[in-house]
Amino acid sequence: MVERVIKTGVGWRLGWNPEAEEFKGLVAGDGWAIELTEAELNDFCRLLGQLAGTMSQMASELMDEEKIAIEAESDLLWVQVEGYPEAYSVQLILNAGRRCEGFWPAAAAPGLVQAAKVLKVF
Repeated sequence: MVERVIKTGVGWRLGWNPEAEEFKGLVAGDGWAIELTEAELNDFCRLLGQLAGTMSQMASELMDEEKIAIEAESDLLWVQVEGYPEAYSVQLILNAGRRCEGFWPAAAAPGLVQAAKVLKVF
């Protein structure tokens, strides 16, 4: 039996509950939380990882004070990272079914990105 997992850090939480009927995932920030389907959670973690990788690659191509915004989208959701390669915020909007929006400030992003990479690795 796979146990439910909650990862937490300053300004963020990510959760996975394989026993839940519909909403097996959770994303949360300070003062808000959204339950996600497994497909939504998978897309969020995948897209966030891609965006974080792109931000790292951009570090050598940008001037020191240059901010950028990069977005990625699936059928289920839209994710954007905005700021500097070493300090950026993350925004999430659900496209399918219910309409929800989430935001994590730059201070929360590094922990959120790391947790998204390992949330479902058992």
